[in-house]
Amino acid sequence: MIDRDTIDRIYAAADIVEVINDYVTLKRKGVNYQACCPFHNEKTPSFVVSPSKGLFKCFGCGKGGNAVSFVMEHENITYPEALKIVAKKYGIEVKEREETEEDIRRNNDRESMFMLNSWASDYFTNTLHNTDEGISVGLSYFRQQRGFSEATIKKFGLGFCPSGGDKMTQDALRAGYKEEFLLSTGLSIKRESDGAIFDRFRERVMFPVHNVSGRIVAFGGRTLRTDKKVAKYQNSPESEIYSKKNEIYGLFFAKKAIQQQNYAIMVEGYTDVISMHQSGVENVVASSGTSLTIEQIRLLSRFTKNITVMYDGDSAGQHASLRGIDMILKEGLNVRVVLLPAEDDPDSFARSHSAEEVREYIKQNSQDFISYKARLLLADAGNDPVKLSEVTRDIVQSIAEIPDSIQRSFYIKECSKIMNMSEDILVTEVAKRRVNSLGDREASEFIQRESRRYWKSREEKPQSEEGIRFGNLTIGSSLEAIERELIYYLVVHGGKDYEFREGRKIVLMNVAETIIDEMEVDHMHFHSEVYNKIYELYREAHNAKRILMPDELATHSDIEICDAATDLFFIDSQYAMSEIWTKKDVHTTTESEVLANGVPKAMQLFKTKVVTGMIANLQARLADENISEDEQLEIASEMARLNRLKVMLAHKTKRLTI
Repeated sequence: MIDRDTIDRIYAAADIVEVINDYVTLKRKGVNYQACCPFHNEKTPSFVVSPSKGLFKCFGCGKGGNAVSFVMEHENITYPEALKIVAKKYGIEVKEREETEEDIRRNNDRESMFMLNSWASDYFTNTLHNTDEGISVGLSYFRQQRGFSEATIKKFGLGFCPSGGDKMTQDALRAGYKEEFLLSTGLSIKRESDGAIFDRFRERVMFPVHNVSGRIVAFGGRTLRTDKKVAKYQNSPESEIYSKKNEIYGLFFAKKAIQQQNYAIMVEGYTDVISMHQSGVENVVASSGTSLTIEQIRLLSRFTKNITVMYDGDSAGQHASLRGIDMILKEGLNVRVVLLPAEDDPDSFARSHSAEEVREYIKQNSQDFISYKARLLLADAGNDPVKLSEVTRDIVQSIAEIPDSIQRSFYIKECSKIMNMSEDILVTEVAKRRVNSLGDREASEFIQRESRRYWKSREEKPQSEEGIRFGNLTIGSSLEAIERELIYYLVVHGGKDYEFREGRKIVLMNVAETIIDEMEVDHMHFHSEVYNKIYELYREAHNAKRILMPDELATHSDIEICDAATDLFFIDSQYAMSEIWTKKDVHTTTESEVLANGVPKAMQLFKTKVVTGMIANLQARLADENISEDEQLEIASEMARLNRLKVMLAHKTKRLTI
């Protein structure tokens, strides 16, 4: 058995484009990549790879999954064998062993830590809004000093940890959470002298840290006291679920905007990110006070190859922008730098400018990193020959890190002009630095001929509307289509809420809870085995009071679950629900309205289909000449009950707005 930590490292390191490119020549198409499918013969490409989702999907043969499942399918090997191949590619050591009780306990402990963090986040939020201390201290800081709106505070889950030393800890213990997890998550600290346990974040405003899939892995707490002996920020320690080198603050909220705009803005702190989001600029993330790491860069590169670094306009901010950026260049990403006015930081600049003004400032003031670095260091060197030679070596080292030969050539020309130095000398020096890295993968792999548009091929190979679109269900739809739509709502929209109208009353409903509760009340299950597996995963998560994250399906060891989930993710990315319903002349304008129509309708049609099948089975039993009179009466009674239920379901379905 391969332990969970190693599996997590493999998935974190695996770049799906790099992995699949070892087997298939991928071609860039917008934000995705395309190729002719390696799993079936075709002349026009229907195989799509999404680096932001970390998934592949063939719309011809239907195969889909992640980097590891691709290797499984292509090599026809087992899950552990595929993990080893991907691990070897990224230099990750794999030690196999049987799953022990300790492994099981550790996995359970990780889940307990996630649940505790979720509880703590709710606790801090409640304290902020519903206690005198939270309102007067925490909420006042967020609203008055930072200018955060209520929507922004809610979006980022901001909160307040009360004073009193151990109040949060005692409340957590009373709520049933164990001391060991309070300590392992870092929410609480035990004093060595007397063994007393107290709150790490007491009397601080709180910033939850979400991983890329949205689960809370850590917290940052800021003191509002002016005592210089008290650390301004207190952060969660490293734990089983949190490694600061692997997390980027704000990425969960920014990833969609980053993908849409094809670049990410990198700032320093929590409030920088939050203020930028509030201003309307959402493609912003932060390294959260830690030096930028290779792991963070690789995680960000799943969503874009373009990073704009934005730091304070003072001298310290300018030099801070140099740290770690050579690593970004080495990973084949493009880097630009924006310096703000000397009196500003990203937080204050965003609060005093509109989104359009911020974007325009970035557009007008961003510089490519090499030119920026050359000008900055030359200004420091003045006319000192020794310092000038040091600057040259520094610039050459940065250029040598760039894997793309065309980019290197461009930067050499630019630096030759800026430094008034022979281009030949710079070329020679860069070549020397690259002697030991000639095997690097060149970014020029991505500069290839474009193929015909993917959706043109879809016209040549049409698929049934029922098979690929949602929102078209009728009473005549197949059970398979109905089940698929229900699972689609569960997988893609399970964590979302919608407004459901009951007469004049509007009730806020959660998609996953609605489906699970409706299934449970009538003891129903899905006919499709793989859909039933997915449903059971959601039901178990629901009973554990947590939300199942999409990446848990996309990286699941069961290839059927992974494939089915991938299919739904890709269909969702190609067909916007609002467009589908609009084509049916339904004037819905929000996702909530679409879900309010689609979820109850699909649920009622599913129940109708199941009940109809049950009635048919009973009719078949009733036709058996060998059954007893008592059995006949029992079957007739059950059929009468089911027919009443069928009529009731028909009325409900008819009343739904379609």
